[in-house]
Amino acid sequence: MSPLLPTSQRPQHLRPWDWTVPRVAVFLFLFALGTLLWLLHRQEIEEQKATLINDMLWVEQNLDFQLSRHQEQLQQLAQDYFAGELAGPRFDPHARSLMLNSPGMVKLLILDEGGALLRGAPGTVTDDIGGIAPRPEPSKQAYILSNSTGKAAFSPPYPDEGEFSFDLVVPYFRDSQLIGTIMATFSIRKLIAEQVPWWFAERYRLSVTDAGGAVLGSKSNLKAGKETLDYQIPFEPPGHGLLLVANAYRTQTGLWRNALAVIIVGLAIAVLGSLWSLRRHVQKRLEAEQALSREHAFRKAMEDSLFTGLRARDLDGRIIYVNPAFCRMTGFSASELVGLSPPMPYWVPEEYDATLTAHQKVLAGLAPSEGVELPLQRKNGERFDALIYEAPLIDAEGRHTGWMGSVLDVTERKRAEELSRQQQEKLQFTARLVTMGEMASTLAHELNQPLSAISSYTTGCINRLDAGDLPRNELREALGKLAAQAQRAGRVIRRIYDFVRRSEPQRAPCNVNEIIEDATGLIEADARKGGVRIVQDLFSPLPEILADRVMIEQVLLNLMRNGMEAMQATSSDRKQLIVSTILDEKGILVSVADHGSGIAQEAAAHLFEPFFSTKPEGMGMGLNICRSIIEFHKGRMWVDANPEGGTVFRFTLPREEA
Repeated sequence: MSPLLPTSQRPQHLRPWDWTVPRVAVFLFLFALGTLLWLLHRQEIEEQKATLINDMLWVEQNLDFQLSRHQEQLQQLAQDYFAGELAGPRFDPHARSLMLNSPGMVKLLILDEGGALLRGAPGTVTDDIGGIAPRPEPSKQAYILSNSTGKAAFSPPYPDEGEFSFDLVVPYFRDSQLIGTIMATFSIRKLIAEQVPWWFAERYRLSVTDAGGAVLGSKSNLKAGKETLDYQIPFEPPGHGLLLVANAYRTQTGLWRNALAVIIVGLAIAVLGSLWSLRRHVQKRLEAEQALSREHAFRKAMEDSLFTGLRARDLDGRIIYVNPAFCRMTGFSASELVGLSPPMPYWVPEEYDATLTAHQKVLAGLAPSEGVELPLQRKNGERFDALIYEAPLIDAEGRHTGWMGSVLDVTERKRAEELSRQQQEKLQFTARLVTMGEMASTLAHELNQPLSAISSYTTGCINRLDAGDLPRNELREALGKLAAQAQRAGRVIRRIYDFVRRSEPQRAPCNVNEIIEDATGLIEADARKGGVRIVQDLFSPLPEILADRVMIEQVLLNLMRNGMEAMQATSSDRKQLIVSTILDEKGILVSVADHGSGIAQEAAAHLFEPFFSTKPEGMGMGLNICRSIIEFHKGRMWVDANPEGGTVFRFTLPREEA
């Protein structure tokens, strides 16, 4: 952790207990959930078992009731039959009605006191107990038992036509004398099928089994599946070891419950996994926060150590951040500045409109890349010059949220620049005086010629006037020549005066070709003296540009004098100085080419440096001043080798037409 961040603000590491509690809570939740599901399952089984017992008791009672009712119906049939009320054709309809209303009954026999068959249903039944067509042994046992006891008896189950059946034997006595017997045969399968209700069959599988467990008949609407519960109860009557067995199968309800349990357990496992993932995420987040805190502390220390003022504004122009350097620069504290909207307290009142315009340009995204200079004021009213660079403020999601301004106090720099400018002007003026001093003898000769001519013409005119023989036309001609020589002298003096007079740099509309002609006029005498021929190759017409005429003329004079001096050892037929201009889309290119000895490559790299000169008596400031003048005009200056021998100095002037 960075020592620059206060302890109270440092992110804390996770303690083991912070993750133990959630894990234990999840495990306890799973245990409680499992216990609850087990208890619910046990409760469901108990409830299902209780329901099964109740349903079985109901079925058993219903079967018992039906068999008891059948017994009563058979006793009534015996009484009616042996009383003679069902003799003849009346028996068959009554017997069929009885069988239709007696579920499970498949056969009905009426026997006399000796067991001989008297009547039967359905149809004609020829069987009898005695042996014409012997009955199954269980039927004979029930017949013997009922006759001996005088009560109804049920036979053990026996197979009959692919099914299992049992007989109900009801004897009829009159005055303690056996008159006859009624024997009804019941199909176990049909009895169960007709007496077990549908709702019971939807829940369970009901079976009738013998003492050995063999299934004699069953009914169920359930698909075979895994048994969950079973319950059995004696089938009394008919007895003889018969049992009613109900089996409950697993239903869809249990499947959904188990599926829900699996889903809940899966969700709990997912919660554990999420907790583990969250733990890793939180650990990484804490590490990121620690790294961010260290980075923040580092950047805060950097910002606090800057001398450049930083000021952030939102898209509406409100200040949202200032660094200590900006506070020191303006004298206002961060609490006084943050949240303010224009006008700002550090704006200069008399420059309010210009400052507001610059502010609006920034908010519109039109801030100049080179920055903008504005006067600002401190809290105590002191004024200072500020250079402000604005850049978009982009957040972590790439959204433009405002503007970040870098504010530099350039007051001292501007003072130094002003002092440098003044010194440069003095140096340029001195250089012009030096140039004129070096050209003094030539200029004196240039002035002496027109002055001598003026003196000669004046003396001649006076003498002719004294003689009285000067015609008027000759006088006019002589005076015209006098005026021409005076104008020639005046042009020389004007050029010298314009060149050496001290004035502030002033860019005004001018023509470069005219400046070249004036410079040529000043140096032409030196050129004739040195045997140099000046050739002008000027593009015409050239547009006027904004430039300081005297400064450009000073550059041309310096380059032309250097070219003439470089050709001192050149043969007279090659002493040619070519001054040319070219116009292109970027501006005007001016070239001064000589046919001198040229410049060594190692010297060319330092040619424009101050105090570097290739001439023994040179000060090394001429070319440096020339480059400064061209750069002041936003141009560029360089040197090339002349393919024909010698050197070519070139400079450009941007096309800023007046």
